[in-house]
Amino acid sequence: QVQLVESGGGLVQAGGSLRLSCAASGRTFSGYTMGWFRQAPGKAREFVARITWSGDNRYYADSVKGRFTISRDNAKNTVYLQMNSLKPDDTAVYYCARGTGTVPSRYDYWGQGTQVTVSS
Repeated sequence: QVQLVESGGGLVQAGGSLRLSCAASGRTFSGYTMGWFRQAPGKAREFVARITWSGDNRYYADSVKGRFTISRDNAKNTVYLQMNSLKPDDTAVYYCARGTGTVPSRYDYWGQGTQVTVSS
Protein backbone atom coordinates (compact mmCIF):
# COMPACT_ATOMS: atom_id res chain seq x y z
CA GLN A 1 0.00 0.00 0.00
CA VAL A 2 1.38 3.37 -1.03
CA GLN A 3 0.96 6.02 1.63
CA LEU A 4 1.98 9.62 2.23
CA VAL A 5 0.99 11.10 5.59
CA GLU A 6 1.43 14.80 6.34
CA SER A 7 1.57 16.35 9.80
CA GLY A 8 2.61 19.56 11.51
CA GLY A 9 -0.07 21.95 10.35
CA GLY A 10 -1.87 24.29 12.69
CA LEU A 11 -2.78 27.87 13.54
CA VAL A 12 0.02 30.43 13.73
CA GLN A 13 0.26 34.20 13.79
CA ALA A 14 1.70 36.13 10.89
CA GLY A 15 5.47 36.14 11.10
CA GLY A 16 5.55 32.79 12.83
CA SER A 17 6.92 29.43 11.73
CA LEU A 18 5.75 25.87 11.22
CA ARG A 19 7.45 22.71 10.07
CA LEU A 20 5.46 20.22 8.06
CA SER A 21 6.44 16.58 7.77
CA CYS A 22 5.46 13.95 5.23
CA ALA A 23 6.10 10.33 6.10
CA ALA A 24 6.15 7.93 3.18
CA SER A 25 6.02 4.19 2.77
CA GLY A 26 9.29 2.83 1.42
CA ARG A 27 8.32 2.10 -2.16
CA THR A 28 6.68 5.52 -2.46
CA PHE A 29 9.79 7.41 -1.49
CA SER A 30 12.93 5.64 -2.55
CA GLY A 31 14.63 7.24 -5.52
CA TYR A 32 11.90 9.79 -6.22
CA THR A 33 11.63 13.54 -6.28
CA MET A 34 9.09 14.77 -3.74
CA GLY A 35 7.07 17.96 -3.73
CA TRP A 36 4.80 20.14 -1.63
CA PHE A 37 1.66 21.79 -2.96
CA ARG A 38 -1.02 23.87 -1.32
CA GLN A 39 -4.65 24.69 -1.96
CA ALA A 40 -6.56 27.60 -0.50
CA PRO A 41 -10.38 27.67 -0.47
CA GLY A 42 -11.76 28.42 -3.91
CA LYS A 43 -8.34 28.31 -5.54
CA ALA A 44 -6.46 25.78 -7.63
CA ARG A 45 -3.80 23.60 -6.12
CA GLU A 46 -0.44 25.31 -6.52
CA PHE A 47 3.15 24.18 -6.43
CA VAL A 48 5.22 25.20 -3.41
CA ALA A 49 8.54 23.33 -3.54
CA ARG A 50 10.22 20.13 -4.68
CA ILE A 51 13.41 18.24 -3.84
CA THR A 52 15.26 15.53 -5.72
CA TRP A 53 16.14 12.17 -4.19
CA SER A 54 19.71 13.25 -3.44
CA GLY A 55 18.60 16.58 -2.02
CA ASP A 56 21.04 18.37 -4.33
CA ASN A 57 18.34 20.16 -6.29
CA ARG A 58 15.54 22.13 -4.70
CA TYR A 59 13.08 24.37 -6.47
CA TYR A 60 10.62 26.86 -4.97
CA ALA A 61 7.66 28.88 -6.07
CA ASP A 62 8.47 32.59 -6.18
CA SER A 63 5.84 33.25 -3.53
CA VAL A 64 7.73 31.23 -0.90
CA LYS A 65 11.34 31.65 -1.98
CA GLY A 66 13.51 32.83 0.89
CA ARG A 67 10.88 31.91 3.49
CA PHE A 68 10.30 28.17 3.02
CA THR A 69 12.88 25.38 2.97
CA ILE A 70 12.27 21.86 1.71
CA SER A 71 14.43 19.01 2.97
CA ARG A 72 14.34 15.24 3.29
CA ASP A 73 15.70 12.44 5.42
CA ASN A 74 15.85 9.36 3.21
CA ALA A 75 16.71 7.09 6.14
CA LYS A 76 13.40 8.07 7.71
CA ASN A 77 11.42 8.20 4.45
CA THR A 78 10.35 11.71 5.38
CA VAL A 79 10.26 15.04 3.59
CA TYR A 80 9.93 18.33 5.42
CA LEU A 81 8.78 21.86 4.71
CA GLN A 82 10.11 24.50 7.08
CA MET A 83 7.94 27.59 6.78
CA ASN A 84 9.17 30.88 8.25
CA SER A 85 7.86 34.44 8.13
CA LEU A 86 4.39 33.10 7.46
CA LYS A 87 1.77 35.39 5.94
CA PRO A 88 -2.04 35.17 5.91
CA ASP A 89 -1.79 34.38 2.18
CA ASP A 90 0.01 31.16 3.11
CA THR A 91 -3.21 29.82 4.61
CA ALA A 92 -4.11 26.61 2.78
CA VAL A 93 -4.20 22.85 2.97
CA TYR A 94 -0.67 21.62 2.29
CA TYR A 95 -0.07 18.35 0.46
CA CYS A 96 3.04 16.32 -0.18
CA ALA A 97 3.27 14.29 -3.34
CA ARG A 98 5.60 12.14 -5.40
CA GLY A 99 6.53 13.35 -8.84
CA THR A 100 8.40 16.11 -10.61
CA GLY A 101 7.88 19.52 -12.11
CA THR A 102 5.39 22.13 -10.93
CA VAL A 103 2.12 20.81 -12.31
CA PRO A 104 -0.09 18.62 -10.09
CA SER A 105 -0.80 16.19 -12.93
CA ARG A 106 2.87 15.18 -12.92
CA TYR A 107 2.58 13.84 -9.38
CA ASP A 108 1.11 10.40 -8.95
CA TYR A 109 0.76 9.85 -5.19
CA TRP A 110 -0.62 12.36 -2.71
CA GLY A 111 -1.09 12.65 1.01
CA GLN A 112 -4.36 13.65 2.63
CA GLY A 113 -3.17 17.17 3.44
CA THR A 114 -2.60 19.20 6.57
CA GLN A 115 -4.26 22.55 7.30
CA VAL A 116 -2.11 25.64 7.83
CA THR A 117 -3.87 28.77 9.02
CA VAL A 118 -2.01 32.05 9.43
CA SER A 119 -3.80 34.78 11.35
CA SER A 120 -3.11 38.48 10.83
